[in-house]
Amino acid sequence: MVLGELGSRISGAIQRLNTATVIDDKALTICVNEITHALLQADVQFKLVQALSSNVRKSVEKLAAGHDKRHIIQKAVFHELHAMLDAGKPSFTPTKGRTNAVMLVGLQGCGKTTTCTKYALHYRKKGFNPALVCADTFRAGAFDQLKQNATKVKIPFYGSYTETDPVVIAQEGVRKFADTKHDLIILDTSGRHKQENALFEEMRQLAAATNPDLIIFVMDSSIGQAANDQALAFRESAKVGAVIITKIDGHAKGGGALSAVAATKSPIIFLGTGEKADDFETFESKAFVSRLLGMGDLAGFANKIKEVVPSELQPELVQKLADGNISFKFLCDQIENITSMGSLSQLMSMIPGFNNVNVQSFDIQQFRKYRVILDSMTNEERNSSSLSESRILRLAKGSGTSVDNVQQMMNHVKTMSKQMKGLKLNKKGDLGKGKSMQDLSKMLPANIVKQFGGMGGLQTLMKQLPR
Repeated sequence: MVLGELGSRISGAIQRLNTATVIDDKALTICVNEITHALLQADVQFKLVQALSSNVRKSVEKLAAGHDKRHIIQKAVFHELHAMLDAGKPSFTPTKGRTNAVMLVGLQGCGKTTTCTKYALHYRKKGFNPALVCADTFRAGAFDQLKQNATKVKIPFYGSYTETDPVVIAQEGVRKFADTKHDLIILDTSGRHKQENALFEEMRQLAAATNPDLIIFVMDSSIGQAANDQALAFRESAKVGAVIITKIDGHAKGGGALSAVAATKSPIIFLGTGEKADDFETFESKAFVSRLLGMGDLAGFANKIKEVVPSELQPELVQKLADGNISFKFLCDQIENITSMGSLSQLMSMIPGFNNVNVQSFDIQQFRKYRVILDSMTNEERNSSSLSESRILRLAKGSGTSVDNVQQMMNHVKTMSKQMKGLKLNKKGDLGKGKSMQDLSKMLPANIVKQFGGMGGLQTLMKQLPR
């Protein structure tokens, strides 16, 4: 979960409020104090925390008798956190059919070069034709890093080992890719270990020479209280139009970077949630706050599922499940689909009440062994669900795993086939009148079902999922 510790503490305070017998001044004070302490410890700016505390209290104090104070407090906390993170205006969005130039700025080590690649990959998936330009001549190895990242995801790039003027490189790169009809040109700029006049002067020169449609400020989430001053300095030196916060996966201290957005007066557009090229999450303040409070983001969860299971494949998937026709390849493909949606903790944070779920029961190492075993199989074996003893021995030896690993994979397929056979699903993948919810729950680890609130909670969730 993004900012997992902070989210856990805030949602915990809200949940304890929900179990209180009476919502009086004492209960309100305890709840608000817990939330403010959590925000301060996460390095959220003191003035913002003070304003949140005051506004939540005012929203409750002006209530007439008979109102649901629990709901009002939760709503007020949601509103204040959303106001803290919402710049109140949209960011520039690239448009197909024209050349869009985007420049990324920030201190050295904030993750600009990696973010450039993630940004390019995100828009390529949306049908753009992106290209990368390395205008960082300050850091040794900057061009090599961008070149390596771009080559890995097959995105065109430009840079120079001999030219020392970043402005010349930027102009040549933009001209080259504009001529070759690339509609999104992303400029990676140099940073420094600290805010220096040379850095800001270079930024101004690059902006004047290339006239970018958007300047994105990239901020490292771990910098804590220094985030506000850093954001102000960049805002005063460049026309920052958007913010990307990096390295936010699992960071308890990321609140400083989030609250510093107020200093830039620019919206957060993405969060860097890991090291992989796909660990890049579109930021939407209401959905983010909802997940932070343990209220989930079911729309986002449904969209994630649609991304990995294309609509044209869904009828085929449903039919295989209903027939119990599950092969070794089918099992691995579906687990791979789930893991490609992002980390399990991120996915669980999109489900109401699941922001602090324990997903350790899902053994990713075991799945990796399954993939190795699958790669050692013949096509006939991949599309089957059972293996002879001699084939089990051959696969264990050929894959460098063990007989137990191969048998575990075979048992997994058999169990899944047995549990799913006869399950009636329509073409949308919705539950029909076949198997009961109890049968379906058997596919989930016991601790996960418990986190849902048992069978009743699971049924409630299925009703809430967007259709």
